[in-house]
Amino acid sequence: MKIAVIPATYNRPDALAALLEGYLAQDEGNFEIILADDGSAEATQEVVREYQRRATFRIDHVWQDNQGYRAATIRNKALAKTDADYVIYTDGDCIPMPWLVSGHRRLAQRGHFLAGNRVLLSEHFTRRVLAGKTPVHTWRLSQWLSAWLHKDINRIQPLLRLPDGAWRGLRPGRWKGCKTCNLGVWRDDLQLVNGMDETYAGWGMEDSDLVIRLLRANIKHKNARFAAPVLHLWHRENDRSRLAENQRRLELLKQSTHIEAQLGLKQYQ
Repeated sequence: MKIAVIPATYNRPDALAALLEGYLAQDEGNFEIILADDGSAEATQEVVREYQRRATFRIDHVWQDNQGYRAATIRNKALAKTDADYVIYTDGDCIPMPWLVSGHRRLAQRGHFLAGNRVLLSEHFTRRVLAGKTPVHTWRLSQWLSAWLHKDINRIQPLLRLPDGAWRGLRPGRWKGCKTCNLGVWRDDLQLVNGMDETYAGWGMEDSDLVIRLLRANIKHKNARFAAPVLHLWHRENDRSRLAENQRRLELLKQSTHIEAQLGLKQYQ
């Protein structure tokens, strides 16, 4: 099974470097990275070139002009650049633990998408990690326990590891809480629903839209918690001026029977 990781990034080269260090440290190397860049400046391209030289796996960089927040668009463009069987969506400020890719590979199941979770790092801890280039993805559980006690992270439970089991499929219709900071989907299922819907402009709800359409296409939710976590670096809240409109659009989707995105992946294939 060929896996592609698609991180969405925008003008945060220090966080992107931390993310790529995490992928260099994965416990398997049988994957590729397609960076979905929503209009970053030259500093991000310098980071990409550095890690392209260092990596033993493919790192591709798909860039679009900066015309505001267009995560759905750039994720579709990146998806069109891979022939991988399975795709892991994440964000450019999410550092993977060393078993993220292998965790997705182990749990991947036809007819299902995988929804993983995250640990949120505090603002001051994020600044320390990035300034010191601290390899937190290599930390032992005892170090994370100390970080939690010092309120550097919001919780420690996602870093615990549990095996596969029937419990992972107990909520097959769940869409709330499924986010593209840690979402695994078979590529042919993404093609079936026409990828992400680019009619969502600005931050919010485009990932919920995707998951609802996957469920409507009979692709079930499978829980990837306690198997494939990411460390989510702190960032300022995104501009939410279009959120109300995106929520209205999502409500219209929920009242419809649509499976395919109105404006999606097909235009790039």
